[in-house]
Amino acid sequence: MKQYLELLKDIKENGVKKSDRTGTGTISVFSRELRHKMSDGFPLLTTKKMALKQIITELLWFLNGDTNIKCLIDNNCHIWDGDAYKNYVNLNQFNSNPKWLKPVLLESGFNGAELYTQEEFIDKIKTDVEFSEKWGELGPTYGKQWRNWDNYEHIKTFGSSDYQVKNNTIDQIQSLINLLKTNPDSRRLLVSAWNVADVDEVILPPCHYGFQCYTVEMNKAERYMKWLEYQRIHRLEDTGMSAEGAMQHYNFPVRKLSLKFNMRSTDVPLGLPFNIASYALLLEMLSLECNMISDELIVSLGDAHIYLDQIDGIDEQ
Repeated sequence: MKQYLELLKDIKENGVKKSDRTGTGTISVFSRELRHKMSDGFPLLTTKKMALKQIITELLWFLNGDTNIKCLIDNNCHIWDGDAYKNYVNLNQFNSNPKWLKPVLLESGFNGAELYTQEEFIDKIKTDVEFSEKWGELGPTYGKQWRNWDNYEHIKTFGSSDYQVKNNTIDQIQSLINLLKTNPDSRRLLVSAWNVADVDEVILPPCHYGFQCYTVEMNKAERYMKWLEYQRIHRLEDTGMSAEGAMQHYNFPVRKLSLKFNMRSTDVPLGLPFNIASYALLLEMLSLECNMISDELIVSLGDAHIYLDQIDGIDEQ
């Protein structure tokens, strides 16, 4: 919490004013880092309301490989509503195709059509399958790249030039889990959402564009202290075994796992608290899946900014 508030103060005091795609204007700094030991607790901000259920829903949506907002909307998660609606408006404001517009009766008595409001747009996503498939789709963003990265191979035939053919897809999350289990000291424990070939096809290019994991074997003393904490939390009965025997009996972790995620662009007041909690949850999930102890969450920021219309809010915070 202290690091986060100091980051807000740093941006206010040292940032430069910059224009942005929204036209709002920002105060921005470049290259900052936050570090959090998971043993200190779950990093959910306490100086503002946090929509934890929406954070969890979005992460599960990523991990499911989904890229359409209908699943989010059906679960009352509206993080991506604005981006999808803005795309709908931009592509339909000069389009006379009534298929995607709301029918209206004009004063002249003729039938006309107009854009749906954002609220009507969301209702349409919920109820109209064809509309949802068309306008609920965000493009090949996080879920696609995490779970179904397109894999191509070069093929050369006699008398012709090389060409690429889509061979299959790569499940980066499953590959990461497999590598954590079989080669935990690997320096290739990476997942990327930034696919150069696809980045222009998404409604909003990934802000948190990649993450890396790192594991280390605990020494005997550290592992024993973690074991005592585990015994207390889970109220394990005394088995009469030695500590080493009990840890082996319960398959208690030998390694601890850290995760560092990278952001090219960060809305510090609004988006960053969500991202921190989301990746902390992902770290916990990976640790459980791979039988490790969550150790450290590291956040690496590129362009870290505050929108000019957020100043009053962060002053209060």
